[in-house]
Amino acid sequence: MNYGLYLSASGVLTSMYRQDVFSNNLANSETTGFKPVIPEVQQRDPERIEDGFGPSVANKLLEQLGGGVLAAPQRIGFGTGQPKETGRHLDVMLTQDDQFFVIEDIDPETGDPGILLTRDGNFAINNRGELVNAAGRRVLDDNDRPIYLSESPDTLISDTGEIYQDGEVVSQIQVTRVEDRTAITLHGGNLLNIADPELRERVADPLVKAGYLEGSGVNSWLALMDITKATSGVSGNARMIQYHDLVMDRAINTFGRVA
Repeated sequence: MNYGLYLSASGVLTSMYRQDVFSNNLANSETTGFKPVIPEVQQRDPERIEDGFGPSVANKLLEQLGGGVLAAPQRIGFGTGQPKETGRHLDVMLTQDDQFFVIEDIDPETGDPGILLTRDGNFAINNRGELVNAAGRRVLDDNDRPIYLSESPDTLISDTGEIYQDGEVVSQIQVTRVEDRTAITLHGGNLLNIADPELRERVADPLVKAGYLEGSGVNSWLALMDITKATSGVSGNARMIQYHDLVMDRAINTFGRVA
């Protein structure tokens, strides 16, 4: 077995993985409240350790080479994006990076309700009078219920998330905090999953900015540089595979005939 070829192949795969993640980040550099994904890479253990073999099968040279690299679990960067003033009365921005809006999630098979989290406060009122996010999912109040609003043009959201219509409080947008953010994973559509809804803590007195939206957490220049580095990793390891292939060709077709 050409051990170096497998090491180079693992380098190609992990670099392609990083390239894909960084490309997705760059594509969302203008997405409201988007949180960038940080791709992690971990060292792979040598075969003897990975498969649980004893020291009798140890090969000092191979163990010094290591086992290559593997893609590790992703992390999410939760830093707060730059505020963007819109002046729109249903746009809301969270000011703390550990807080989230709560969006309804209906299981398509069972119909059971669930929740998703988001930092995107670009809300609107649908034709049924429900407050919804940009994708049309219902925004939930402090009691995990949809928010119903009238057709009144005089609709305002206060700096604490209370919704006023015609000068009276009609509902409260739920803002929740998740202390263990490792329990949060990507869902898609600028939404986040939480492993257990009980891990969230409702914020009693949230501070939001009405008329503003949170910008993407992606720095487009840094994302472009990350893509370039990952692409170089793919190219470099692919060249190493070609060199290994050339060496094997010479060993079989040249040295083999001489022998």
